[in-house]
Formats: sequence, C-alpha cells, structure tokens
Amino acid sequence: MAERADRETAPAAAAGGKVVVAIATPLEADLVATIRAVDPRLEVLYEPELLPPIRFPGDHQGLDAFRRTAEQDGRWRALLGSAEIFFGLPGDSGAGLGEAVRIAPNLRWVQGMAAGTGEQVRVAKLTAVDLERVTITTASGVHGAQLAEFAFLGLLALTKDLPRLLRDKSERRWAHYPVPELRGQTLLVVGLGSIGEALARRAKAFGMRVIGVNRSGATESPDVDEIHAVGSLEDLLPRADAVVVALPSTDETRRIFDERAFGLMRDGAIFVNVGRGAVVDEDALVVALRSGRLHGAALDVFATEPLPVESPLWNLPNVLISPHTAAFSIRENARIVDLFCENLLRYLAGQELVNRVDPRRFY
Repeated sequence: MAERADRETAPAAAAGGKVVVAIATPLEADLVATIRAVDPRLEVLYEPELLPPIRFPGDHQGLDAFRRTAEQDGRWRALLGSAEIFFGLPGDSGAGLGEAVRIAPNLRWVQGMAAGTGEQVRVAKLTAVDLERVTITTASGVHGAQLAEFAFLGLLALTKDLPRLLRDKSERRWAHYPVPELRGQTLLVVGLGSIGEALARRAKAFGMRVIGVNRSGATESPDVDEIHAVGSLEDLLPRADAVVVALPSTDETRRIFDERAFGLMRDGAIFVNVGRGAVVDEDALVVALRSGRLHGAALDVFATEPLPVESPLWNLPNVLISPHTAAFSIRENARIVDLFCENLLRYLAGQELVNRVDPRRFY
C-alpha cells in the first residue's frame, strides 16, 4: 500500500501540469508567499475572505460564528474540489476533512496543523479507498519546544510548591522551610518523540536523570540516560520522581495511566500530561491527588475538552490547568509552513513524506 501511494504521490507534476495547493486554514499572506516560492510548478489557491477570521495568532479554526454566503460557499467548494494538496484541514476538524475529501477527486495529500492530526482523521470516517488515495501528514515536531517549556513550568511550580507560595503571600505568612530541587531527581518521559527529546534536553540542563519510554525502546538522544519499550512502564514508574506524558491517543495507550499506574508511582511524585487526555483515567488521577499519593499535576489535555465545569480537577490546589493551549505560539504557523515546504519538495520529487499518519493506527 505504501509503495502504491508513493508511486501516486505527484500525478500532476509527473505529467508536467500544475500542482494545485489549496490553503484550507487561516494563514498569513507572507507565509502563503513562502509556499508559492517553493517551486514554479505550484498553483497556490488562497482566498482569505473564504476563511474564518482568527481569534488569535496561529488560530486554525477561526470564529465559530463565521458563515459563508451561498456564493462564497460555491467558490469554497470549487477551490477545494480542484486541489491536489490541502494546507490544513477545512474547519480544522475531522468532519470538515471528511466532507472535503469527498468533493476533491484529485486530492492526494493533506497537511494537518496538529501533532495529533491522526485523531481528526479517525473521526473523519474516511473509507479505505479514501485513505489509499489521500496521504495525511501531521505537524509533529513543530510544538516540541513550547510543550517542553510548559512541562517544565509544571515541574518547577510543583517542585518549588508554588501553591504554598501563593497561599502564604495571600495570608502574609513569612516562614522558612527547606525546598526540594530538580537536580538529582529522576524524570520519566513516557512517549519519547520530538516533544520528549526537547524535554530531555531541558531536564539535563537542570541536572536531572532522564529515563525515556517509547514503542521501539531506542533513541539517538544524547540527553536520555536510559531508554525502554512501553512494556517496561510498570517497572519504571516506581523509580521516577516526576512523570511527563507525551503519548498520542491510540487503542494501546487509552487510560494507560489508571489506578494501578498511579499506585505504582512514588509518594509525592509529580505528574504532567502534554500528550492526550484519553491516556489518563481522570477519576484515578483525582484520587491520587487528593490522597497525597501525587504531590501535584500539570495538565494541558483532558479526556473531555473543554474540561467540564463540574470536574474536581478545577478545585484541587495542587493542579495546574492549561486549556490545551500550551502548544500555541505566535511562531507556530511559520514553523508548520517550514515543515510543509520541506514536504512539498519531497512530494514533487516523489519521495516519502515526513510525518505520515498510519491509516490503521491513526498515528
């Protein structure tokens, strides 16, 4: 299947025609110009008035209230229908992707804007024929630095007991006490991909010992002291002072952090999740936090998003909550365009694309 997809990578370019790229997500005009400059064989379709106004820099969804007129909708469907490549998922959603694939018979490749684009593909309900015809790539690797910084915000805030500092400040309490340090502690990174490697670099700068876990049990990172396969996780959890999760959501990882996993962790350990909320049993996490089994947690992702107002996580003083925004950056679009342009050159040359979604695993 992969070989067949590679042979079909660039049918228009191979035939000497134009390769039509549709900008299907809000994007700055100067970055569209960057894409156009990649190769003269590209025809880049960009009609900003057909795209929703953005809520903030790097917003790929746009205002919920945006609606196209009937005339604009016809132009939009014609634009998508003529494209061989999409930059972004229409509507930044699985539903938008599914509809667009059905009206774009020439479509061969879609560049997603998230590392977790596979989850959007899962809900798009594409047929086996669609998945054979259309290659989908993620933005994996683009968000590593931002997510590593958020993870360290959590590690530092909880190690230095920021909740106590804030409480003492509000009560004007002045009292000396010893403070733990990250230096010499063991960090377990579960999901040692690009995010995990960015985290490992920062951990070594703080003098931490880094243990990594991934599917292969191998890494080339010089900042990882030990690397193990996922099957070793239960043996590694008791050794860690802090656990950072950067796992995707797959059939194998769903609720991998359950009551048993939290029970294996050291008393007073710190838990950080910058991967996917589905990998955590949140009821078990709340129990571990309330009991003191865990010192605290820093969470950017949740099983249900937005996090329901009735979730007890909102009220726990030892929990830092980020509304799945830790990966956002004013530089995000530029970085995704750089990745896309690299892949465009590969596409035009008939080479394997970076970050392809496995249509069986959606990862």
